[in-house]
This record gives sequence, structure tokens and C-alpha cells, in this order.
Amino acid sequence: MTNVMSVIINFINEYLVHFAVSLVCAALILLIGLKLVKVLTKKLAKSKAFQKMDSSVSSLILNTIKVLLNALIIIVAVQILGVPSATIIAALGSCGLAVGLALQGGLSNLAGGVMIMVFKPFHIGDYISTSSGEGTVEDIGLFYTKLATVDNRLINIPNSALSSTTVTNLSVKETRGIDVEVALAYGSDLDLARKTLLECAQKCDKVLSEPAPQVFVSAHGDSAVKVTLRVSVRGGDYWPARFWLMENSLKDVAAAGLTIPYPQLDVHMKG
Repeated sequence: MTNVMSVIINFINEYLVHFAVSLVCAALILLIGLKLVKVLTKKLAKSKAFQKMDSSVSSLILNTIKVLLNALIIIVAVQILGVPSATIIAALGSCGLAVGLALQGGLSNLAGGVMIMVFKPFHIGDYISTSSGEGTVEDIGLFYTKLATVDNRLINIPNSALSSTTVTNLSVKETRGIDVEVALAYGSDLDLARKTLLECAQKCDKVLSEPAPQVFVSAHGDSAVKVTLRVSVRGGDYWPARFWLMENSLKDVAAAGLTIPYPQLDVHMKG
């Protein structure tokens, strides 16, 4: 009986106490280390070097630093528990392979996010148009880009889709063009139509004087001749100016006595 108790006491002293101390040390390293990483990344984000960077690039760098430091702290904590380094590396390799095979789509999104942040086809705050929708860029993440639409919807587009399709950035230039098309009956006074539409453009305070507004015949339709008013506005005035011109051009054309025809078909009967 004495021998059994001696063995149990020796086991407790040699293994359980050592493991308990190691477990406490590992837990402290995890708690303190993860907290320090969070504080460090916040300080880096507020530093002058990161403030000068593009927001999407700084976000990528900070996220990468955070992931690497957290992984390093976890590896150190596991080593303190007595797990050999070779075992940890082999486990990480196996996990990396399994995760890579399971998340092929996610990895392609990650690669797309890196391409967007490196080549910068658009920035946060830009208004872009894509095959998946259009809106203002709210966030460029590692996997998804968020667009806020004009009707207050949020579109999450995978970065792999954005990096492999045509993206139109409508915020690069300070001004944008607006074309307002009006259909007039054949035989209408085109000079009067031109004068009426130019006067309509002059009444809109958001229309720029340079380049000057233009009116031209843009198409010969089946039932109407199409006349287009082309103006330039500042990027932020695009939608208000477009809506105003669409409504008031119609009113002014009707007030001038010009006819906007409905589609019609002439039938000629013989005999």
C-alpha cells in the first residue's frame, strides 16, 4: 500500500504539477499575447505610416500581421504544453492542405482581394458599376467587397468575381455626362426642339457650362426621330440632375408644342 501511494505521489509531483504549471503558463501567454496583438494592431493603424496608406492596403497589411502574430502566440503556447515543434509543423501542414482543398473558392477570393488592393481599380468611396450591380464602395475586404446602392441596399461581391470581370469606376473623373433622349414625331421642328432642350439645360443649376450642353439627332426610329440632350455635371450631382432633366425636358417639349408620338403602324389596303 505504501508503494502504491508513493507511486501516486511521485506521478502527481512529476507530471500533474508540471502539466498544471505548463497549462497555466500557456493560458497566460494566450491571454496576454492575444491582447497585446490587438493593442499593437490598433497602434499601427493610428501610426503616420499607415494613415498615409490607402485604406484597403493598410487593412490588408494589418489583417496579415494580426493573423501571423496570433498564429505565433498559439504555437508558443502549444510548445509550452510539451508538444514537439516537428509535430506542430506537421499538423499545420496537414491542416493547411485540408483547408486549402476545402476553401478553394475562398482562396480565389483572397487572391482577388490582393489583386484589387495592389492594382487599385477602385477605392473606398468610389461609385462603381459591375455585372453584379452598381453602388458606392463601402469596404474592400480580403474575400468580399461591399457596395451600397442608391436605394440603400448592400451588395457583397466576391473578390474573385470583381478581379475577373469588367469594373467601371464612375468616380475617377470629377464630372460625368448625362444623355437625355427625347422622341419626336417626324416632321417636327428640329431647330425649335434644339432651342427648347438647351433652354431646359440652362435652367438646371447643376449643369456645367463647360463643356457646353449639346443637342443632336441620335437616331431615326420606326415611329419617331430621337433627339438627345447631352450635358456635363459634377459626379455628386449626377442622379439629382438626371432626374430633373428627365422630367423637365418632357414638360418643356410638350409646352413648346412639339409632338412626342406613340409607336404606330400604317396599313395600306389595295383594291
